[in-house]
Amino acid sequence: MSKQRRIFIALFGLFGIGSLAMSLPALAQMPPDLAEKIAALGRVIDPPKTNALYAALHDKEPYAGIAIARDLKYGADELHALDIFKPAQAGNGALPVLVHVHGGGFTRGDKHTAGTPFTDNIPLWAARNGMIGVNVNYRLAPKAQWPAGAEDVAAIMQWVKANIASHGGDPARVYLLGWSAGANHVATYVAFPQFQKPDASPVAGAILLSGSPLDTTVFPMKVYDAYFGTDTSKYAAQSPTPGLLKSSVPLMVVYAGFDPPPIEKESINLIEAKCKAQACPRKVLLKTHSHMSEGAAIGTKDVELTDQILAFVKTGK
Repeated sequence: MSKQRRIFIALFGLFGIGSLAMSLPALAQMPPDLAEKIAALGRVIDPPKTNALYAALHDKEPYAGIAIARDLKYGADELHALDIFKPAQAGNGALPVLVHVHGGGFTRGDKHTAGTPFTDNIPLWAARNGMIGVNVNYRLAPKAQWPAGAEDVAAIMQWVKANIASHGGDPARVYLLGWSAGANHVATYVAFPQFQKPDASPVAGAILLSGSPLDTTVFPMKVYDAYFGTDTSKYAAQSPTPGLLKSSVPLMVVYAGFDPPPIEKESINLIEAKCKAQACPRKVLLKTHSHMSEGAAIGTKDVELTDQILAFVKTGK
């Protein structure tokens, strides 16, 4: 860690995220040797090979200075569970909250894989950077179909409203980070007001990390029919894009240079549509990253994405 970044972290501890986020320059990007390996994998979604490149760059449990509460229930289903990461030494004042909704093509994925740093690395990074990190599971297809994901996000936000203060979090400053299919669940929740309950925390901002699908009317949906079904006449009503264009929730749209082309196009189309609606989101293109490496890098010395997240949490835009 550079002397400059140690100074920033020290200041962060004194003044909190509001004073630090906009001060952080992008001090490091993907190392060239790692960039070559990601490029060699190409535009594919390959968690095992990608995670193998990043595993040694992360801490192993137990995580120093971090308190973790695992498998807290937010609903009746066995997958209605979440993990909370927070600084072991409580500071003054409630902290902003980052809720991570994992991907997995709607049929797989988990908030924690024992013996690996994934996806602990995301809430762990949040807890080390002045936030309360929350990792969630949700019901999976084909047992659970649309709109189960958005309904589960709704239940999570209700749980957060009722409980996060007891863990040091601010229920009025809750940011949703959805990755891949998880970004669809976040986008659908934001886009459809019927899922947003009066007793739920408001969404301070939504981060869509290589969201898929973001517009069900143009995406090749057969790959996801376990969740959305095979009736193509319903796809337009399931699309979050119209609601996102109307929503006032601040958006950060992230995509990778080595995303599969249909997923890359989804993010670009949404950015362009939001800008035409006079509400440009924060756009982040990670040119050397892939669909999997962008999240796997969170918590490493590659801060190209995480500095943008800090700035988004600081400014709300």
